[in-house]
Parts: sequence; C-alpha cells; structure tokens
Amino acid sequence: MPFKKVMNSNDVSSVQPADPCVMVIFGATGDLTKRKLIPALYNMAYAHLLPKEFAVIGIARSPLSDDDFRQQAGQYLQEFTTDSVDWQVWEQLAQRFYYLSGNVKEPDTYQQLKEQLAQIDEQCGTTGNYLFYLATEPRFFGEIISQLGQAGLAQEQDGHWRRIVIEKPFGHDLNSARQLNKILSNIFREEQIYRIDHYLGKETVQNILVFRFGNGIVEPVWNRQYIDHVQITVAETVGVEGRGSYYESVGALRDMVQNHLFQLLTLVAMEPPTSFEADALRDEKSKVMKAISPLTPEEVLFCAVRGQYGKGMIDGKQVPAYRNEPGVAPDSKTETFVALKLMIDNWRWADVPFYLRTGKRLPKRITEIIIQFKQVPFSLFRQTPVEHLTPNFLTMCIQPCESIQLQLSAKVPGPKIQMGTVQMSFEYADYFGKTPNTGYETLIYDCMIGDSTLFVRADNVELNWSAVQPILDIWQSLPPHDFPNYAAGTWEPKAAEVLIERDGRQWRLLHS
Repeated sequence: MPFKKVMNSNDVSSVQPADPCVMVIFGATGDLTKRKLIPALYNMAYAHLLPKEFAVIGIARSPLSDDDFRQQAGQYLQEFTTDSVDWQVWEQLAQRFYYLSGNVKEPDTYQQLKEQLAQIDEQCGTTGNYLFYLATEPRFFGEIISQLGQAGLAQEQDGHWRRIVIEKPFGHDLNSARQLNKILSNIFREEQIYRIDHYLGKETVQNILVFRFGNGIVEPVWNRQYIDHVQITVAETVGVEGRGSYYESVGALRDMVQNHLFQLLTLVAMEPPTSFEADALRDEKSKVMKAISPLTPEEVLFCAVRGQYGKGMIDGKQVPAYRNEPGVAPDSKTETFVALKLMIDNWRWADVPFYLRTGKRLPKRITEIIIQFKQVPFSLFRQTPVEHLTPNFLTMCIQPCESIQLQLSAKVPGPKIQMGTVQMSFEYADYFGKTPNTGYETLIYDCMIGDSTLFVRADNVELNWSAVQPILDIWQSLPPHDFPNYAAGTWEPKAAEVLIERDGRQWRLLHS
C-alpha cells in the first residue's frame, strides 16, 4: 500500500553554489579519497553545487605531477561512481585539481602548501577561503592540526574563512578524544571545526527530524506511552577488506557504535530543538547522551554482547574467519559484532529500551531503525478466532534502499474475523527521483557554506565516548572466552538473542 506523493510548486527550491574556496585533501591517494571524496565532488559539480571559483589540492607522499593526480582521480571516479559519468563535467572539474607531494610531519610541506594556495587564489579567484580535509590515518590528525596552526593557515582574517574537516574515528577512547579536542581548540575555533559522520549525509537520516517534527500525526505518539521499544541495526556483509591490522586496534564498538549508531539514536530520541540552527540541534542531541543510564560493571555483562565471526558463507561463497584475515592475530580478541541494551532516563523514554546491534559478515547489508509500538488490549478479540495481536512497526531503512514503512493490522476478507498485516511504504527513489549520492555531497557542501548542523560538536563526541567507556573498560579486563561465536552469514551470536529475549522481545527480521 504505497503512500501518494503530494507536492506543490513551492516544494522545490534552487540551491546556490557554495562559497569560492580551495579544498585541501590530506591523504589524497587514500581509500576515502578514492571511494568517496572524488565521486562526491564530481556529483556536486554535476549538480552545480560547486562554485566556479573552486580548486582542489591533494597532498600525499607519492611523487605525482598535477596531471598524474588528475588522471588518477579520473580512474577513481570511473571505478567507484554509482552512475554514468558526464566526462565533459569531469574534465572541467579535473582541470582545477592540483597536487603537492609532501610529508605531513615536515614543516616545509606546509610552507609549500601556503605558497601554492596563494598561487591558486590568484589563478582561480578562490579569495583565500580554505577547507582542510583530513582523510588520513587518525594517527596523523594531531600533527596536521598543529602544523596548520604553526604555518598560520588556520587564522581567519580580512573576511576569509578557514575550516577543517575531521574524519572518524575521533579518538580511540574518552581520554584520547579529549586530547584531540584540546589540540583542535588551541588552533581552531569550534565554529571552524567540522567533525564528520557520513551517516548524517544520508537523506533518510536527515528525514528523521522532518518525519518526527513535521507531521502532527507522528509526534504525539513518539514517547513511552505508545512505543514499546526501539531497535537500531547496522549490518554489513563485508569483512575487514584488507584492513585487518587497523581493525585489530579498533573493533566494532569503537568503529560503529560510538559514532554511527549513537547519531541515529539521538535523532530518534531527542526533544524538538527550538530551531534548526546548528547549536540548537546539537544541544538536544547532547541531552539525550547525558540521559543514557551509565552501565555498571555488572550491567555490562548482561546489557552488552560482543562477537567475532568465524568462517561461513556469504552470497554463496565461502569466506574465512576473522582470525584468518590478513593482518589479524590468530588468537584475536577484537569484536566484529556488538549488541547493546540502553535506557534513556528522561520523561519521554522512561522504561523504553533501545536495542542496538552492528556487525560484519552478516547476511545482509542494511541499516534500519525499527520502532515497535505497544499493543492494544486484546479484550475486543477474545471471542473471535484471533489468537494474538501483531504489534505495529515503523521501519526507517537508511541503506541500501532509503525508505519508510508502517506495518498495520487489517481484517482478512471473509465471514470470519481474521487479521493480517499490511504495509504502507514509500521509497525515496520512487517519490523524489534517484540521484547519485555517496553520503558526502551534502556534508561537503555544508562545510563550504559554513553550516555545522549535521556535524558533531566537541561535547557530543566526549559524551558518546563516555557512554561506551564502561564497556571498553570491562571488555579489556575480561577477554572473551568463546571467540569466534557466530558464523559468517548468520545474524548474531546466541548471546545477542538472549539479550533481547530476556525482555520478552526479539530482533526484527530485516526486510530488505
């Protein structure tokens, strides 16, 4: 049962190109640049979101010329774009790509960068506005930030802006996140800092706010009186994809929960902000994280489950166990799966559990938020053939198919009272058209226009780490004894099923 699309002439508004600027990408030959940033910049150029006065400087250690970099970028685009390429648009954009070979630890690199920026300002009319994008390994973040400050590249003057984008992971634990925030705040003002989480660039994630606060039928039931529980799942079919040595030091809790899943949780649980201004929105997200009941050491044992995949089948193909992946220790204790039960101690969500799970080598690649509503009393149906009532579910699918579904009960045609389930649903592609999207286009555009609404503030980061720190501490002191505890191609360890079944609930079967 699809929803009908209703629009009027005021629904579509033109979006102006971003401010003139130079985007400086540290880690220009790395995986993030190849897979996401190059395709995103092309998509922005195709959609006329980039200004004419725009240029890119890629920085890495490889000895490349400008033309070499442009050629490589074109190859990256062809390999990783999700749609066909208008090569005329690409060629116009690629001519504004420049390259600097250098070591990010050497001050001379930043002096060369400063000179090159001045030249590009003159050639391209970029007016001294610089966006520094840290697409490197996290161990270089502090060094790059400090060097930018020492070179005078962070200082804003004469109406020119300087902004910095920090990729995840932002810190390794609470203490390291605080240290990185301190380094940043010594060089940049908070208004200049854009801590990026690409999940917030997805349309369905942004639509959570509009869906909740823009529909009078939704907001009145978005609370403990009507909602039984919430499930948030981020499932991946891939393993560590050759990044075993990196993943060994991270694990699923650090890699996914304290950023991606907590971003989704706060958007679902937050109170309505006073406006869509950046700080108003981020204030409400901080309130949610402050209201999460801290897990005691005893609660960690019952409310947090970790897993590691063994060998199994994905899409009909045999895949190795995590411990057999390149770069992974043969007795690794690193988790590739996490399930949590969290409680939010405030008026709206008292006694409503939030169940979170994420893992690698699961049967489907899918990200979903599932709201299960409380059941109505059974008394009306007690003298009918209806044996039980099916609860109502609202499902928001973030990927791979961006959609929203509502599951309701309806009478099956016939003389008897029999009930079946029906779904009302819509997919974004059907209603608003499909546009190439990496999840980074909106976020890069927002950086260029100075809108930090979809970015994480310093206190948000530290509150997220505070919520998982008790789990990290217990898991470090009590190594797992049963790894691997789920086969690749299965949904979760048995302990994750027990986690939710203990409360008389079960994980929802994901629909996509």
